[in-house]
Amino acid sequence: MFKFFLLCTLAVASRAEVGEEEDVLVLKKSNFDEALKAHPNILVEFYAPWCGHCKALAPEYAKAAGMLKAEGSAIRLGKVDATEETELAQEYGVRGYPTIKFFKGGEKESPKEYSAGRQADDIISWLKKRTGPAVATLAEVTQAESLITDSEVAVIGFFKDAESVGAKAFEKAAESIDEIPFGMTSDDAIYSKFEVSKDSVVLFKKFDEGRNTFDGELTKENLLAFIKANQLPLVIEFTEQTAPKIFGGEIKSHILMFLPKAASDFQDKMDQFKKAAEGFKGQILFIFIDSDVDDNQRILEFFGLKKEECPAIRLITLEDEMTKYKPESDDITAESITKFCTLFTEGKLKPHLMSQDIPEDWDKTPVKVLVGKNFEEVVFDANKNVFVEFYAPWCGHCKQLAPIWDKLGEKYKDSADTVVAKMDSTANEIETVKVHSFPTLKFFPAGAERKVIDYNGERTLEGFTKFLESGGKEGGAPAGDDDDEDLDLDGMEDVEDADQDEDSDGEDGHDEL
Repeated sequence: MFKFFLLCTLAVASRAEVGEEEDVLVLKKSNFDEALKAHPNILVEFYAPWCGHCKALAPEYAKAAGMLKAEGSAIRLGKVDATEETELAQEYGVRGYPTIKFFKGGEKESPKEYSAGRQADDIISWLKKRTGPAVATLAEVTQAESLITDSEVAVIGFFKDAESVGAKAFEKAAESIDEIPFGMTSDDAIYSKFEVSKDSVVLFKKFDEGRNTFDGELTKENLLAFIKANQLPLVIEFTEQTAPKIFGGEIKSHILMFLPKAASDFQDKMDQFKKAAEGFKGQILFIFIDSDVDDNQRILEFFGLKKEECPAIRLITLEDEMTKYKPESDDITAESITKFCTLFTEGKLKPHLMSQDIPEDWDKTPVKVLVGKNFEEVVFDANKNVFVEFYAPWCGHCKQLAPIWDKLGEKYKDSADTVVAKMDSTANEIETVKVHSFPTLKFFPAGAERKVIDYNGERTLEGFTKFLESGGKEGGAPAGDDDDEDLDLDGMEDVEDADQDEDSDGEDGHDEL
């Protein structure tokens, strides 16, 4: 009996304890399997203590965990410090922070990537859609009221016949959207409560008009288009929490208003911006950015703006290549914004490319200084081989490269056919060259072909010299074959980008734009 008791005690003791912080399970390699057995459905955040995006998520993540726990849900939220639990992070392919994965049914293999917003309501809605039916059956008024009250956005299908073609299309649409709860009812009392007289679909939301009623043929595609056009506010503020909704959505054309919230005419300009937004629902996302917030300064810089130049309007398309547009007028009125957006949708706008003025002494130093206005003339000189560093003043990797690049310029300062140059890509843009990370090094060999070769070799004086002496063959690759990181505005920080120090050296040696 004593031996049996001892064995049981040892067995219990061998189970790694799963602790909690603010209702969030603290997971490690040693207790991960145990946690999945005890809680088959767990959403797990892989985070880094230094990551700003993770810090911004923390209160909403804890709030969601508490709300689920309070209602007695079997779904739990957990977190893993990926900088400590490196083996676990590597096992699940963590490449950025935060990485959030959903483990369903106690299965360790192939967890589902979390893809919704970073507010508590978004997290809960997504999880409930993943663990329950795509469409909840609403039999009582209180159930419909709860669905609407508990969600930022909810969609209810009013169908007397759940087997009708329209009802089936509604279910198919619901299965395609994770972040919004769907309900269906045939109850007369619910029809009456929400003043619905015939079969229809209504989107309820806690902003703008409060509700939108679908009008058209009930197909999955039409319903998805209707929801896409109405699920976000007419104007959405850019924050850590809203970034995934903004950049993860299907609308890739964004108009941004940079304006300090403290401005005396803030509400007036916001009203004008919102009024213009009404005509472009589903086409252009209208985004407000508080130009006084420190975390937003990098975005201002990306658009070539300074705080004192705000308020300002810019438009950007986030397709394969980002393209920026600037209105001719600085007026922020519904009329001027509508005109600007209409020209854009009709394809009548030319991209806005930033350029500094040409410095008087641009060619007086060993490393020549390029700007947008002299770039083409210098790099596409048919008689010159031109090696260019595209840099950002704040980039730690660029600062580390600077003394080596200066030595390279010194080495070739008297060359008749080789030019070493640099360009500040935060203040200058070129239509023929797209820069996504810093530093980007490109070689423009002599000749009339306007060839471009990316440099992917060692960032040493010897490596650069071999590259130039070989005519761009040693350490080079055709333009576009690099593995540079994309523009980082989506609320993720790379594993390599230790954000606590701008000079920290990521494995790829690049700072993201």
